Amino acid sequence: MDDPREVLRRQERALNAHDVDALADCFHENLLSENFVHPSQTFTGRDQVKRNWAQMIGDVPDLRAQLLGTATDGDTVWGEWRIYGTRRDGELLDLRGVVISKVEDGRVRSSRRYLAPLDPGLETVDDFFRRMVEPR
Repeated sequence: MDDPREVLRRQERALNAHDVDALADCFHENLLSENFVHPSQTFTGRDQVKRNWAQMIGDVPDLRAQLLGTATDGDTVWGEWRIYGTRRDGELLDLRGVVISKVEDGRVRSSRRYLAPLDPGLETVDDFFRRMVEPR
């Protein structure tokens, strides 16, 4: 079996080159990409990957991607990501998190995304847990 981490490295290179076609080639045509925290953002198909990232690169012209770490278990690969840049309106985009992917034939067959924008807020850990459990 080929090293499933290589497909993540190809994704990183394609994102940094702003090459949407090369990025899309990292995924199977019938990809299932789940957003675990926001299920309504789950999608299927390589074409949606192209649409998503064409919009992202168009709106964040200095977009950069960093693959911070990986781990594998057979055909499953975990990638820790930071994807960042400056939006056209001047605001910072800074996504961080993990994507867990099943790799088949050197392409991602399915993925589960745990990416979220950085929250530079001042909420403490105590405030966060209080907000999670207290009635509204």
